[in-house]
Amino acid sequence: MIEFVTIATFNFAHETIVLKSILEREGIPYFFKNENVVAIDPLASFAYGGIDLQVHSNDVLQVQEILDQMNTNLDIV
Repeated sequence: MIEFVTIATFNFAHETIVLKSILEREGIPYFFKNENVVAIDPLASFAYGGIDLQVHSNDVLQVQEILDQMNTNLDIV
């Protein structure tokens, strides 16, 4: 069984778009929990606790580095 862990939480679906492309380019498997519900009804984000980015436990450090770079360089996450 593949173990996915939550590494970050976002409030709105548009905050995940750039991150998705980076993770796909790097070949990192990921899952955004509650993404579709929040995309349909943005106010549901607060009810469901946001959109959780889940990655395999082996990829946590690499994804954390990507998130840190995004926070430093782009100020979008």
